[in-house]
Order: sequence, then structure tokens, then C-alpha cells
Amino acid sequence: MSEAAVIDGKAFSARLREKVASEVSRIKSESSVTPGLAVVLVGDDPASRVYVGSKAKQTVEAGMESFEHRYNDDIDEATLLDLIDQLNNDKTVNGILVQLPLPDQIDEQKVLSAIDPDKDVDGFHTTNVGRLWTGGESLVPCTPFGCSLMLKDYLGNLSGKNAIIIGRSNIVGKPMAALLLAESCTVTIAHSRTDDLPGKCREADIVVAAVGRPEMVKGDWIKPGATVIDVGINRVDAPEKGLKDDGSPKTKLVGDVDYAGAAAVAGAITPVPGGVGPMTIACLLRNTVVACCRQNGLPDPDL
Repeated sequence: MSEAAVIDGKAFSARLREKVASEVSRIKSESSVTPGLAVVLVGDDPASRVYVGSKAKQTVEAGMESFEHRYNDDIDEATLLDLIDQLNNDKTVNGILVQLPLPDQIDEQKVLSAIDPDKDVDGFHTTNVGRLWTGGESLVPCTPFGCSLMLKDYLGNLSGKNAIIIGRSNIVGKPMAALLLAESCTVTIAHSRTDDLPGKCREADIVVAAVGRPEMVKGDWIKPGATVIDVGINRVDAPEKGLKDDGSPKTKLVGDVDYAGAAAVAGAITPVPGGVGPMTIACLLRNTVVACCRQNGLPDPDL
């Protein structure tokens, strides 16, 4: 069998961002409304800072308003909840995203629950979770939504496909299951404790790996011709790349799937990096535009 086709998330996300920008331009010209996204960052985690900066940059590039709120990690819960209340009532803000994790003194669930569900562009509010699982009009978590877009783009109709999701998180695994069920897939939610996980994977036409363990899914777990979506982003030592100045090994990013082994068997696979990752921010922008349209009585955009 030939090497698997590579599902290029970088290229796909660029196309989606172009469509978002086009819809934003249309909305602004037809209604004089400019979609706005507010991002809240607590603390000074370098990775979060870079990620929030990237979100703000891409929001502005799409023609939207970007509102950043940055706080030290000693902020108290009441102050953060007051900010959420202000953003809920600000008509120029259509989407609210609180960058996780939050410091220990703050109850994450309380903060997420305080966000207006119609502005919850991360899709984590229990109201949006309920809407998703019951087939309602919801805002869907960005990473699994991006996975579903790539699957439908590559495979077309997903109806009847056997799909396995390895990982049961509220952020990826569970909403991914709901999205695939909505596409009439037969869905198995598996995890690290699943009996005979390799055997169950071998039955799947679609494998979504979101377990957070480097290269856990081996090539011989994959059904020949299956489509593999690797959500994992793990940094591991890469001694073959040499040493850093401090003498420690350089590192590299790998997914939850042994890429080389799986690519020799699968029909298609997402790489790490460059697969699912770029889709997350693109889908965040898409959710913000959808939220803006719904809040202003406009038809849902074609995104």
C-alpha cells in the first residue's frame, strides 16, 4: 500500500480564514456590524501568551475587533467574574474566550459558566454542551469542530463509518463523539483503560487520537485505508537533533500517533505539527462570526 495522503491543516485553516474574512466583510457592508472577540488571559505563561497573541493577530486580519484583557495571576475570582459580566453586556463583544488554565484560587467551572452561552465561542458552557448533544443550535468546541471539517472535506459523506475516539475529555473527546454521531457515524469512545484498545482501533474507518500520550497509537492498530486524525501535541526529547546550550537534548513535537507507522497503513493522516493545530484558531474565528450573526438577527454565515 502506498503512503497515506496527508491532510494539511495549515492549508485548510488558511482557506477557512479567507472565508471568514469574506463573511466579515459582507456583514460589515450589509449591516454595519463588526464582529468582536474578547480574549481574557490570566498570568504570564509564555505558551499562553504566544497563543493569545496569535488569536488577536488573526482576529484583526479577518477584519474583526479584538479585545484583550490581561491580568496578573494573583487576580481574585470576583474581579474576573465582574469582567465576564461586563463583556456579557457589551454589544460590541460577540465572543468571549477565557484562556485556560486559570490560577488555583479561581474556580474554572464557575468562570466558564458565567459566560453568556451565546458568546461562548469555546463551546465549553454546559448549555452549549447540551445543545450539541441534543441536536440544537450550539457553539461547538473549536478543536473537534476543526477535526470534523477536515474529515468531511476529505471523506465526504461520513454516514455509516465506524469511528473511534481515543480520549474522553470535555474539550475534545466528548464533543467529537457528538459531532460524529450527528454525521451518522457509529461511534466508540475509548481511552487508556479500554480493554483491547488496539483491536477496537483496527475496526475503525476513522481514528481520532486525543489521549495526550506521545505516539501511543501504533501503526499496527490502524485498519488499512483508515483516516487518522491526530489531535495530540506532545513535546519529547530529540537527541538526534543535538543538544541545547545547557547540555540537555533538543526537543520536537509529536502527536498521539506513531506517524511513520500509521502513515504506512492509513489512507489519510494529519501530521503533527501542521494538522489539527492550525484549525483551532480558524474555528474560533468562525464561531465568533456565527455568534455575531445570531446575536444580531442575521442568517448564519456559510462557514
